[in-house]
Amino acid sequence: MPAKTIIRCFFLLTCALLPLVASATEDTQGYQMPPQILADIIDAPQTPWTSISPNNEWMMFMERPGLPSIEEVAQPELRLAGLRINPRTNGPSRQNNAVGLLFHRIDDGKEVQVSNIPEGARITGISWSHDSKRVAFNVTMGDRISLWYVDLKNGQAKQVTPDEMRLNGVYTRPFRWLDEKNFLVMAVPAGRGPAPTEPLVPEGPVIQENLGKKSPARTLQDLLQNSYDEALYDYYTTSQLIKLNLKGKAKPIGPVGIFRGVSVAPGNDFLLVQTVQRPYSYTLQEDDFPKLIEVWDLDGEVAYEVANLPLQDQVPMSFGSVPTGRRSVEWRDDKAAELTWAEALDGGDGGVEAEQRDEIFTLAEPFNSDPQSLMVLSQRYGGVTWGNDDLAFVTSWWWKTRNLKVYRIKPGDRGSKPVIIQDRSFQDRYADPGRPVMHPGPFHNTVILTADGGKTIFLQGQGASPEGNRPFLDIYDLDSAETTRLFRSEAPYYENPVEIIDVKKRLLLTRRESQTDPPNYFVRDLKNDNLKQITEFPDPAPQLAGISKEMITYKRDDGVDLTATLYLPAGYDKEKDGPLPTLMWAYPTEFKSKKDAGQVTDSPYRFTRVFWASPMLYLTLGYAVLDDPTMPIIGEGEIEPNDTFVEQLVASAQAAVDEVVRRGVTDRERIAVGGHSYGAFMTANLLAHSDLFRLGLPRSGAYNRTLTPFGFQSEERSLWEAPDVYFTMSPFMHADKINEPILLVHGEADNNSGTFPMQSERMYGALKGHGATVRLVMLPHESHGYRARESVMHLLWETSTWLDRYVKNAEPRGIEEGEVLSP
Repeated sequence: MPAKTIIRCFFLLTCALLPLVASATEDTQGYQMPPQILADIIDAPQTPWTSISPNNEWMMFMERPGLPSIEEVAQPELRLAGLRINPRTNGPSRQNNAVGLLFHRIDDGKEVQVSNIPEGARITGISWSHDSKRVAFNVTMGDRISLWYVDLKNGQAKQVTPDEMRLNGVYTRPFRWLDEKNFLVMAVPAGRGPAPTEPLVPEGPVIQENLGKKSPARTLQDLLQNSYDEALYDYYTTSQLIKLNLKGKAKPIGPVGIFRGVSVAPGNDFLLVQTVQRPYSYTLQEDDFPKLIEVWDLDGEVAYEVANLPLQDQVPMSFGSVPTGRRSVEWRDDKAAELTWAEALDGGDGGVEAEQRDEIFTLAEPFNSDPQSLMVLSQRYGGVTWGNDDLAFVTSWWWKTRNLKVYRIKPGDRGSKPVIIQDRSFQDRYADPGRPVMHPGPFHNTVILTADGGKTIFLQGQGASPEGNRPFLDIYDLDSAETTRLFRSEAPYYENPVEIIDVKKRLLLTRRESQTDPPNYFVRDLKNDNLKQITEFPDPAPQLAGISKEMITYKRDDGVDLTATLYLPAGYDKEKDGPLPTLMWAYPTEFKSKKDAGQVTDSPYRFTRVFWASPMLYLTLGYAVLDDPTMPIIGEGEIEPNDTFVEQLVASAQAAVDEVVRRGVTDRERIAVGGHSYGAFMTANLLAHSDLFRLGLPRSGAYNRTLTPFGFQSEERSLWEAPDVYFTMSPFMHADKINEPILLVHGEADNNSGTFPMQSERMYGALKGHGATVRLVMLPHESHGYRARESVMHLLWETSTWLDRYVKNAEPRGIEEGEVLSP
């Protein structure tokens, strides 16, 4: 069948199924609660977040709140150009926050409890001062975001912003430290006036036009729709830059603008300012809008125009493609005021052959000379890790080959030849030598930590190996390129280096855990091999105590090595209890080599941490859990992985099922499969193309690839270039083959690229139209991940109910299953 005919059939089938959604059986039973043991785990206090001071003297503990209520999540929200805005606070509508702060001195254990924070405050944007004496943070309350700080001497929190000032938190954290006593803040312009009102009568039609230029774009959400949306975007994103001291004295800097990014030069004398310009787009999000990038002094005067970039609507579709012109503009971390950026040498097109791809440039204050070339790359620029004039590392990458190269350069000697120190697949975890340990440099920005008079650096990494991850710390000789191992995690613990708190004394802060010990922080004396515990975080989910965890390995029928983590309930005895009902939770990944695909990606010694999406929750209900069984989709050489997606997916699932059945812990007739996002897509495909499972539990997935026609996940070909791939990979097109129960869950406000809520609605319509046993749960106000306590509890109720009905209590195959739409 010709490609055009196939595409037309896709379109007609999709449209024909739309009416089926409207006839769905409604269920108005309201939010439900899961079994109490699951609710108790979700409601338990969470382990605090931690942060280390720049001088490595203090640890900060950030107390985390419980899940927000649906009332909080349902507050008004604007969805504009890829942003989600709370119109009341002029900040983001969805973000994680702390509710309390505590400081703990690492050396002697002295603690400072922060006081005077208003009750009910949501704390975000927490940032240490350069001298480690203060911490600044945002407080969101009522209709505003304000700036506060706390002095470690007394723990008293104080508000910095005057009462009449409101910060604009739409774009990133709305403040930066300028020095120990001054901030740069982004404030709502004074006297801004009321928000635009939506006109009752439209000014005219909404028109878009393209005059013969290729402008492919992936399927995006939350786009601007009309001139009213543009006015709202302008209103809520426009800010005034202000210099603000600790006592609240304010000085405006420059004109108002839509500041997408502002960074302070390491020497604190200049600002790198990125402002959004018109014209806007109705097909792209704000990160592709035109931008003006300038260097300002602290009076707001323009010292240098770096780039004036147009709308990025003509970037080629091939992976590795980038905009033309200056990009990745940043300050050099080890200099007071020196810019660095990259420019494409191949027209930005990753689909064309080229010997040279990118060139890196630098330009130092006073910005009135010609930029200097730092390096020319044969691959795409991946960033610079700065140390000093004699030491920096440049990274380059190329998607089609999955290649990563790292070069050592001497930025102060432009005539020196770069030395390549890594040349490997970025999917080859076993060959990863680690990344440089960083520390605050002479201008407070982080730079490479050196020792022995600059002759050595430290490398830390996950230490991936066939026996699992074993984090390490090495010392690396820059002249000889030889490494000496200082530390490696040893069984039965998983111990991860966090910070070298004293180079000379070789004191290392680590985060240590085991299968039975929750993660806690320790100081390890590498010279004397001593270990001192400094935190006592308890097990946040004691309900899971006694479970067994094993990292298992097995092979696919084509010889590819696979891994998974097998969990069994506490007290389970295989001989006494026999095979268990089992939940398999997975996510497919594309690879270019079988060797990389078969590598182990976890550690058998990690503590089992759970949250609302963890399949391990269902261990408490008597299920075995096979977590993250690898589902590699491999395309070596010129072969694209997705050309055989279904075959490889089913083969991986078959191998996983066979292995747990062989071990005697799983009943082959009682297995469920689930996944989130691309894992949901995987789940529906496995139900359509195999009979391995009794139930599917897909969440927030995309099922019809004709609705994402310009690529998805790691597929860079368009629907028109590979129609057979799009058809074969779309479980929507094979809905008639799904004869197992399936529970579709989706957030009504999903903002993830490609996973429109419509994807689940149409999949439900297709399945219902073919008489499937299917239930569609649309969670109000939820995005790609779920937040509200009511939503999470209801999700667990839905999942546990369907697991019990269709897996734990499954009838033997061959008995007709009725069409049950409501548990």
